[in-house]
Amino acid sequence: MTLRDYRAWHDQYDNPGSALAERLQTVRGRLAELLDGAPPGPLRVISMCAGQGRDVLTVLPEHPRRADVSVTLVELDSHNARVARATASAAGLPSVEVVEGDASISDTYEPFAPADVVLVCGIFGNVSDADVENTVRTVSMLCKPSAAIVWTRHRREPDLTRRIRRWLAEAGFVELTFDALDNESRSGVGTARLAGPPERWRPGHRFFTFIR
Repeated sequence: MTLRDYRAWHDQYDNPGSALAERLQTVRGRLAELLDGAPPGPLRVISMCAGQGRDVLTVLPEHPRRADVSVTLVELDSHNARVARATASAAGLPSVEVVEGDASISDTYEPFAPADVVLVCGIFGNVSDADVENTVRTVSMLCKPSAAIVWTRHRREPDLTRRIRRWLAEAGFVELTFDALDNESRSGVGTARLAGPPERWRPGHRFFTFIR
């Protein structure tokens, strides 16, 4: 099986007119809002399949809650992980830890969970529908009570975002926002807050497997 070249994929973010750049801007805005509205005190952010961390690492340096936030970026690709570490270091963000590991397995997150905000971005368009549902229904094991998540998925037909939003509700999340972007990829960006109890922790749980 040949996977997408995720290093080259990041180059699209450098084109301000690209659909990925527009989606990234929306994710940044929603993440900033969640940090704005978070209660006082320490905050933990986890980003699954974080890539180069271009969402978190562009919001945090100028955010008023910067000193309160600790971040775990989980990324398997060594090049992207190195870029994320260099970006965090250049921005003077010692509270950012880049974990070069498998974001699809719960064990990777055990030292860092639970979190106040979990980013599930750039994943749902690259895994099976069954794995999307599995991730949605079990991602709360990474969450503190009342934690928020940010997720993305394209809205091309058949539009899975309708089912994702229903699965989130069934998993105990309340939708906060859903942005249906009118760009080439028809991106969807959602945020939701956990209203019910988090899913019990499952060692060795696989959230998803990437496909071509």
